[in-house]
This record gives sequence, C-alpha cells and structure tokens, in this order.
Amino acid sequence: MLFFSGMISRLYTDDTQGRRHMAITSQKIEPHWNYLLAIENDLTELSRYVDFDERNFGCFSIQIARVLLSASAEIDVVCKQICRNIDSQSNANSIHKYRDKIVSAYPAVPQFQVVMPFFGLTLTPWDEWKNLQGIPFWWSAYNKIKHNRDTEYHQASLKNALNAVAGLFIMVLYLYKDKAEQGDLHPSLQLLRVDNSHYGGISVGGYGVAISYKL
Repeated sequence: MLFFSGMISRLYTDDTQGRRHMAITSQKIEPHWNYLLAIENDLTELSRYVDFDERNFGCFSIQIARVLLSASAEIDVVCKQICRNIDSQSNANSIHKYRDKIVSAYPAVPQFQVVMPFFGLTLTPWDEWKNLQGIPFWWSAYNKIKHNRDTEYHQASLKNALNAVAGLFIMVLYLYKDKAEQGDLHPSLQLLRVDNSHYGGISVGGYGVAISYKL
C-alpha cells in the first residue's frame, strides 16, 4: 500500500496479522543533477585512457563524442527549463534565445569558471555569451556532429566535450539555484568544482560532503 505525505512517499507492507511495516522511504530527487553525475562518471572513466592535458585537446573518439552529445542535448533541455523559471511564458528554443533570457537574468554566467583541480584545468564554457551574438564554440561543434557526423566527427574533441560538461554543470546549478545555494544538491561532484567567486563552503552530513554555491 502506497501513501503520500508532502514531498515524501512511504511504502508500507502489512504482515499476516495486519500489522503495518514501513519498507521504503523516498523523497523527491533532482533528475538533472543525477544525469550530470552520470556524465561526470563517464568523464572519470574517460580520464583513465586519455589524460586531460591540453596536448590532447584535439583528440576525438566515439566515447568523447558520446559525452559531448549527451551533455549538449541535456543543456538544451535544462536551458529551456531555466528560461521558463525566469518567465513562465517563455518560448525560448534556441541557443540565441537561451543566451538573451539567461544572461539578462544571470549576468555572471559568461564569466563563470569551472575548475578541474585534479587536471589543473579552468574552463569558461559560456565565455562567448559576453557578445550579443556569441555562440559557444563547443555548441557549434555539437550541432555539426549531430547533423553531419560523417564529415564533422573530428569535432568530437576532448576540448569540446570538457567545455560542454562544464557548461552543463553551470546550467544545472542555476536550474536548482535555491538548493545549490543551500548546499542541498547531493551527492557532490568529484571532478568538477566552481571558481572561488562562486564557492560558498562545505558541510558534512549524512549524505557526505555538501557544497554550497554563490549564484
């Protein structure tokens, strides 16, 4: 028998004497955070075979293409939701419209940096959004691969994939802005961090280390 109580659902079972036992307790999850964690896990796996060094930025492969395509497709979904959070009547459905709506509400996005300390890398994936008509280079690569994979497969480079995942990280933080600022996104990412200007501290609890963000 399933009962709902607010945001938490409880599954109860009855034994032969009619006594009720709680078998499972669950609460609302954030699916886009979980998807980001899965993509980051793909990066971790990839790093065992290709070092994340600038000398390898141009290398491409099927696995790198999968990371780039999955991260970029997820960005499309997340950006639509952010735009609707900003304006419930929003019909933004392209990178140009996402840029106009999101940068207007969150002007720090173009300068937002993602750090990968283990590899000594700092990425600014939305840097091109500083310009009125700017489109991230990795987004252009994503579209070329999506529509013309037979001729543009080489665009599935490590540089583009890393920037796409970093770009997704930033957008997911803004999608879950309140939880991100409160340190309520669990579990924490392992490879990706924010720069000092967006770091709000850590706390330790039942879910492990929780990071709060300044957005």
